[in-house]
Amino acid sequence: MDGSSSQPSDSLIQLLVDRVVEDPTTDTRILVLTRADGGTEHFMVWVGSSEGEAIKRALDTSVTPRPMSHDLIKSFGEHLGIKMERVVLTDVKSSTYYATVFLENKGVARTVDARPSDAIALALRCQAPIYVTQDVWRRRSGQQLDTWLAKLETKNIGAQEV
Repeated sequence: MDGSSSQPSDSLIQLLVDRVVEDPTTDTRILVLTRADGGTEHFMVWVGSSEGEAIKRALDTSVTPRPMSHDLIKSFGEHLGIKMERVVLTDVKSSTYYATVFLENKGVARTVDARPSDAIALALRCQAPIYVTQDVWRRRSGQQLDTWLAKLETKNIGAQEV
């Protein structure tokens, strides 16, 4: 953790988690995010099946008999007075996204590096906003994401969405 938390909010695009889709060719899930401002373009992040399930549980507000890892982290934060302020997808290298979690405790701002899947699963549980930098938005993988997503969902007709 470090003390720097400055990220100009005007250079960020707020995202909403739209859905989690199973990739039929691999054992992965595709996290589909949309712009909170109503833009129609998608932002997709491939995550592992267990990470996808954790995000889906947060979207469905499912309660498990025992706390899952993200629930436990949220509980630690609440008990220690740590507020999750936001998640920012900050970089992409070789099709791998990077995220930063912005925290606040007793007036001190901190940041923690995280995998996007973990950061988003936690943000959903903490009701914290999710952002992407303008640069990462421009460099998101693939040129025709919306066309590809439509084809994928056509192949999944009758398949259960996760």
